[in-house]
Amino acid sequence: MTAAPTNAPAAAPADVVPVLRAHPRPMAHRWWAVGLLALLGCLVVASLFVGSESLSPARVWASLTGSGASDEDAIVHGLRVPRTVLGVLLGAALGLAGALSQEHTRNPLADPGLLGVTAGAATGVVVAIMAFGLTSVGEYLWFALAGALLAAFLVLGIAARITVFVAATTVVLTGSIVTALLGSISSIAVLLDRTVADVFRYWTVGSLAGRDFGVVGSVTPLLAIGLVLAALNLPALNPLALGDVSAQSLGRNVGRDRLIGLTSVACLAAAATAACGSVAFLGLLVPHVARTLAGANRTWAAVLSVPVGGCIVLVADMAGRVMLAHSEVPVGIVLALVGTPAFVLIARRKVHE
Repeated sequence: MTAAPTNAPAAAPADVVPVLRAHPRPMAHRWWAVGLLALLGCLVVASLFVGSESLSPARVWASLTGSGASDEDAIVHGLRVPRTVLGVLLGAALGLAGALSQEHTRNPLADPGLLGVTAGAATGVVVAIMAFGLTSVGEYLWFALAGALLAAFLVLGIAARITVFVAATTVVLTGSIVTALLGSISSIAVLLDRTVADVFRYWTVGSLAGRDFGVVGSVTPLLAIGLVLAALNLPALNPLALGDVSAQSLGRNVGRDRLIGLTSVACLAAAATAACGSVAFLGLLVPHVARTLAGANRTWAAVLSVPVGGCIVLVADMAGRVMLAHSEVPVGIVLALVGTPAFVLIARRKVHE
C-alpha cells in the first residue's frame, strides 16, 4: 500500500464541514446588499433636503444644480453635502471596524474603542489644545489621528508580548488598561485647563456639524488603507469563527489574519474618531444588525456592516437636526440614546443564548 504524502494538508475536523455548509446561499446576501445600498442612496438624498434651516425642496434642488442663491449654496454645499459624505464614511468605517473587532476578539459586546482608539484620539486632542493652542477641527484633527493610531498599535504591541492568555483575551485586557490610562490623562488635562474643557467637550460628544471637505480629505487615505486591509481579511472570518485550531486546519495563518484584521480596525476607527469625535455604540450595534441579515456567514456580515452603518448614522444625524426647534443634537448623543437600551437587549439576548 502506498503511503500518503507527508506534506498533504490536514483534513478539516468532522464538526467543521457541517458548519461551513450551513451558511445560506450567497444570493440572499447579495440581495440584502443591493437593498441596503439602495436604502443608503435614498438616505443620502434625504440628508441633503433635511436640516434645521428650513429650505423647500425646490430651493435645495436649485442649489444642487447650480442655480440657487448664495446663502442657499452655503447651506447645501457648505454644510449638508460634506456632513452627508462624512456621515456615510463614519458609519461605514465604524460599522466594519465593529464587525472585525467582535470577530477577532470573539466578544459580541466589543467595539473599536476596545483597542484604545477613542482614548488615544482624545489624548491627541488634549495635547493639541494644551501644547499648541489648536482649537478648530482642522487643526487638531492630525493630533487626534496620531493619538488614535499610536494607542491602537501600543495595545497590539503589548498584547503580542503577553502569552499567558489566548490572543483574543490578551487584546481585550490590554485595550482596557491602555484606555483607562489615557482616559485618566485626558481627564486631568480637562480639569486643569478651561480651554481644553470647552473644546474637548464639543469634540467628545461626536458630531458631523462643522466638518468640511478638508476633514473628509484628511482622513480618506487612512480609511482607504483600513478598507483594503479589511478586504484582505474577509476570507479569514468564517474559518476564524470556528476557532483557531479549526482555522489552522483549513489552511489559515491565524496570527497573520488577526494582525491584518486588528490593524484594519485601528485605521478605520482612528480616522472616524479623529474626524467626528467619540461616537459610542455604533461599532457595537451595527454588526448585530448585519449578522441578523447575514446569518452564520461572518464574511457577509462584515460586508453588510458597511451600508448598515452608513444608514444608521444618516438617520441619527437627520433626527438630530430636527429634534429641537432652534438647535441640533449631535449624532453621537442621538446614537447614545438609541444605543443604551439596544446594548441592554443585546446583552440579555446573549445571556439567554
